[in-house]
Amino acid sequence: MPELTGHCNCAGVRFEIDAPLTGAAYCHCTRCQRRTGAAASPQGGIPPGTLRIVAGEDLIRSWQPEDGFAKQFCSVCGSHLFSQDPEHPEKRSVRLGVVDGDPGVRPRLRHHVETAAVWEPLPDDGLPRRAG
Repeated sequence: MPELTGHCNCAGVRFEIDAPLTGAAYCHCTRCQRRTGAAASPQGGIPPGTLRIVAGEDLIRSWQPEDGFAKQFCSVCGSHLFSQDPEHPEKRSVRLGVVDGDPGVRPRLRHHVETAAVWEPLPDDGLPRRAG
């Protein structure tokens, strides 16, 4: 049995992760704001070699910014799925919103807070904050 399962909004892309996520964080960078339409993107680390796409691999598209991780999404419904380090492809994360049920981790950090959305104040939740 997989540790975690998940899917995009249209259920065309389905995946399994065979180990617990390694941690989670909120990203407040401008790129994540524009990509998600939200003030932050919650994501969890995927242990290398544990992600398996079980349906819809052909639906996954990727956008590679010049100075960041590739952003992978469903080409049908637009759901944000994963990010991947271009220099270390085994380093990936999953957007917590596409995991079925409890992802088993809670965000423990807020990063890129120097570009946090001015229209939504950072919550006073006690999480450490990093500028970059």
